[in-house]
Amino acid sequence: MFIPAAQSAYRTLRKTQPRVRLNSLFKNGYSSKVEYKPIRSVLVANRGEIAIRVFRACTELGIKSVAVYSEQDKMHMHRQKADESYVVGKGLPPVEAYLNIPELIRVCKENDVDAVHPGYGFLSERSDFAQAVIDAGLRFIGPSPDVVQKMGDKVAARVAAIEAGVPIVPGTDGPVTTKEEALDFCKKHGLPVIFKAAYGGGGRGMRVVRKMEDVEESFQRASSEAKAAFGNGAMFIEKFIERPRHIEVQLLGDKAGNVVHLYERDCSVQRRHQKVVEIAPAPRLPIEIRDKMTEAAVRLARHVGYENAGTVEFLCDESGNFYFIEVNARLQVEHTVTEEITGIDLVQSQIRIAEGMTLPELGYTQDKIQPRGYAIQCRVTTEDPANDFQPNTGRLEVFRSGEGMGIRLDSASAYAGAIISPYYDSLLVKVISHASDLQSSASKMNRALREFRIRGVKTNIPFLLNVLENQKFLHGVLDTYFIDEHPQLFKFKPTLNRAQKLLNYMGEVLVNGPQTPLATTLKPALVTPHVPDVPLVTEPPKGLREVLVCGGPEAFAKEVRSRKELLLMDTTFRDAHQSLLATRVRSHDLLKISPFVAHKFNNLYSLENWGGATFDVALRFLHECPWERLEEMRKRIPNIPFQMLLRGANAVGYTSYPDNVVYKFCELAVQTGMDIFRVFDSLNYLPNLILGMDAAGKAGGVVEAAISYTGDVSDPKRTKYDLKYYTNLADELVKAGTHVLCIKDMAGLLKPEAARLLITAIRDKHPDIPIHIHTHDTSGAGVASMLACANAGADVVDVAVDSMSGMTSQPSMGAVVASLQGTPLDTNVDLRTVSEYSAYWEQTRTLYAPFECTTTMRSGNADVYLNEIPGGQYTNLQFQAFSLGLGDFFEDVKKAYREANLLLGDIIKVTPSSKVVGDLAQFMVQNNLTADQVLERAEELSFPKSVVEYLQGSIGIPHGGFPEPLRSRVLKDMPRIEGRPGAELQDLDFDKLKSELKESHSSITNRDVMSAALYPQVTNDFLHFREKYGPVDKLDTRIFLTGPNVGEEFDVPLERGKTLSVKALAVSADLKPNGIREVFFELNGQLRAVHILDKEAVKEIHVHPKANKSNKSEVGAPMPGTVIDIRVQVGDKVEKGQPLVVLSAMKMEMVVQSPLAGVVKKLEIANGTKLEGEDLIMIIE
Repeated sequence: MFIPAAQSAYRTLRKTQPRVRLNSLFKNGYSSKVEYKPIRSVLVANRGEIAIRVFRACTELGIKSVAVYSEQDKMHMHRQKADESYVVGKGLPPVEAYLNIPELIRVCKENDVDAVHPGYGFLSERSDFAQAVIDAGLRFIGPSPDVVQKMGDKVAARVAAIEAGVPIVPGTDGPVTTKEEALDFCKKHGLPVIFKAAYGGGGRGMRVVRKMEDVEESFQRASSEAKAAFGNGAMFIEKFIERPRHIEVQLLGDKAGNVVHLYERDCSVQRRHQKVVEIAPAPRLPIEIRDKMTEAAVRLARHVGYENAGTVEFLCDESGNFYFIEVNARLQVEHTVTEEITGIDLVQSQIRIAEGMTLPELGYTQDKIQPRGYAIQCRVTTEDPANDFQPNTGRLEVFRSGEGMGIRLDSASAYAGAIISPYYDSLLVKVISHASDLQSSASKMNRALREFRIRGVKTNIPFLLNVLENQKFLHGVLDTYFIDEHPQLFKFKPTLNRAQKLLNYMGEVLVNGPQTPLATTLKPALVTPHVPDVPLVTEPPKGLREVLVCGGPEAFAKEVRSRKELLLMDTTFRDAHQSLLATRVRSHDLLKISPFVAHKFNNLYSLENWGGATFDVALRFLHECPWERLEEMRKRIPNIPFQMLLRGANAVGYTSYPDNVVYKFCELAVQTGMDIFRVFDSLNYLPNLILGMDAAGKAGGVVEAAISYTGDVSDPKRTKYDLKYYTNLADELVKAGTHVLCIKDMAGLLKPEAARLLITAIRDKHPDIPIHIHTHDTSGAGVASMLACANAGADVVDVAVDSMSGMTSQPSMGAVVASLQGTPLDTNVDLRTVSEYSAYWEQTRTLYAPFECTTTMRSGNADVYLNEIPGGQYTNLQFQAFSLGLGDFFEDVKKAYREANLLLGDIIKVTPSSKVVGDLAQFMVQNNLTADQVLERAEELSFPKSVVEYLQGSIGIPHGGFPEPLRSRVLKDMPRIEGRPGAELQDLDFDKLKSELKESHSSITNRDVMSAALYPQVTNDFLHFREKYGPVDKLDTRIFLTGPNVGEEFDVPLERGKTLSVKALAVSADLKPNGIREVFFELNGQLRAVHILDKEAVKEIHVHPKANKSNKSEVGAPMPGTVIDIRVQVGDKVEKGQPLVVLSAMKMEMVVQSPLAGVVKKLEIANGTKLEGEDLIMIIE
């Protein structure tokens, strides 16, 4: 039954009630009559949420509240909630400030305090504190000092229980101080036993022992821990009860000897003997057991003369037997659930009893107290459950609580901007739910916890949610083994925290500049590209992909060959921007136009949108996942075949990989949405080519084997790469099973006449194989060459939309479409649609002004026929020349490129072989070397790494062999690779790689593993970036590159139905002492601030360095804390797992172990150093 209280009537009663002093006492300490003396002011000798809980009760009773606070708690909420507050313990450590009894008494005496409430923890179970309060003429809101002393002594409490006829667990008669005594008890009573600290609780100094050989070691460890925590290492030993429930009974007693129980709580959900979730009443507890247990608790309380609030704790076994554990002579953390089911305010009751009111006067007779429904309490703490519940400290960047009907929150400093310090308990907020039954209460709690948004520190909410969704918990089938036997409770779905991470990213850009290197000083345009409308509610029209999906690669190739019109592949999504914009076009802009492409260009042969340089650039510079790009494009373009560039045995990398990496890559690419693999080798080296073809074919893709074109088949003087060379290669590729044959003209060297000769020759030999032509328009003759190819029998040519075509990109789509209108090869593409498509890219291109090739290249140039520089490399070389200070010498670079090519043997030039030639060319210009000088001085020069590796054979064997004597002079006695480079490589262990990645990253997919197999360091850096800054690919391109303008409002669509509304407000002009600047945003209408380290300003002040997560040699602090023990010195040899340093925070000590074997190179700490999370501790080599 819920008991109402009339506030005004009670206040009147307190003012008018006469004071009566009667001294008649019973032997148990109770008075025959009780003096009533109103309390006018209460000091709470505590902090945090319990202090605020008591203050609220005082306010409701019309009593002045007084807070005390340590210097470290100066900004804590509890001191602001009180009517008055006073600092204590100046100069003392944080915890000791609240343990200074004389100072607490002084504050009471100086400020007219009537009574002291101890809260829980700190001094709440210290009888000397209770006595000091009384000796000072004050009232102690709690049991008498004698009862506090007796109940705090586990041995004395045990004797009292025996005297009161309460069942006990067999145990020692008194405290045990030696391991020999412990061993004697264990031999006499048998195992298992439990060691407990005789003079303290909270799970510290507690050990369960099941083996006789572990007794001595466990006793010493438990005793040592107890001494550190409580100042006394004496232990109490009990027989250990297997699979018990931990049930406690809440009591209230008054000075007249009245005692009532407020029913029980189930505290069985524990971790390391510390309560995690509490329930009232205990589910599935038989009524007869409950009655016996509550009766025993009341009997014990009366026996010892207990007054005020307290709890008797029991263990209950599977047979219904229950045993006394201890009495908590104070208010407990979980008192809230009892208040919810009984309607009794325990804190107000404590104060009223201390004033002298009796339970009957308060209306608390046992017959009137009835439980109603079920209540659950969850303690939300700043602990990381994924990291062994390590305390987490820092600033609450965001705090949004879960509320609503049936939810109560008891908290202290739970608000945005609050600082969670390492000095005190990690409790952030207690969440209490109440409903008619356990499942409904759990449902309310689940909903409330999911509403919480806490950013800046990690919390245990993911763990609590797992508990609340466990079926055994929901049905009340609980014991103290619950957590240990459910390892799935520790499997967490990582929180996304996307909004705050994105704010941090934008703050980083505003303070420290672009987070991806910009090639020029040009800024992205202030433009929002117009996306042409398409009917998104309807499916896009069917295209060639339907033939592929239904009939497979062979049917697809047959359909392509049967088409009369010239088919087009659009390179706008890949090679066009690789050539014109340094491969920097982001998924954000590609996905915007994708639905339009799907609806308007369904008759394309394919869309080239993946592979090649786009893969590593996405990870390295755009900070986005290339696999997610492919997957999202496939969702928006289901009807057009996708095509990628596969570098044969090099996959999408620049080196050779184990064969299983290439096969696995192709398999995953097909699963993610890829259809056609243009397989090439940078030297036309057949073994590399055929491996890539086999990998693509076995994955289920269309194999489009490519012959990389160089030279000039129309020039009879160019004999190395003549017509026969190409037709022979075509024969080999057709024989190897290619579905489509491609001529890959990387530099745009295929002149119209050469095109006619080459395509005619191949078509004559292979009338049934589709032929696909790729070129670059560097010379300006691209359209003419593609028309010549079409007329000679090619089935497909590559084009780019007009505004992304020309120069080093592909020929213009519009020009080819217009040129063939009304002819037998008419592409059936609507020129007006091309124009709409081009308009979008014309605007979008201005967003990438920092990478615009026209910054340095104003037009195409026919000198490409001389230097043979591939299109994509041409602009990159130009940018590199400018960045190296060789901008005025780019003509020299082009000439040197031609000379370098000839020095290396006149090789096929496409990534990675083109890089070899480019590196040598720039090396020659920088060092002012001619070709003859390079050859003469080859033995003494330090060549670029790529040149040396090429000559070793790391990318294959060039047509005609390696150049001599250059090769011998450069390599001298270096090793050489004979045959296919990847053939000698051992298969990569993907499982091992995944395990290694999981050591550093919380969430790893098979896609991440594949990326790491190709680009280990780049992927590792990307994963760290994503974990820190979130999905930056959702930001508009201008904001991603250079950040928002102050005052700018914009939206960030995260996913369907979820959009962030952001406004950039200001960047703080003031620099904090640690080098931090505040950046202010408005997010969805609420003020948000992020703290960004100013990397320029910090150079002038000392800030403790951070550990580089991607470097295992750098050991970082796993949690904020204070260094209390350093176990190694510089020069010491350490083994993996060896203890290095001990940190202390939030009453928890943590040993930092070595992540690897090595030698300590540098220490960045000393004893007493205060560290933040990830601060550098030491470097191990």
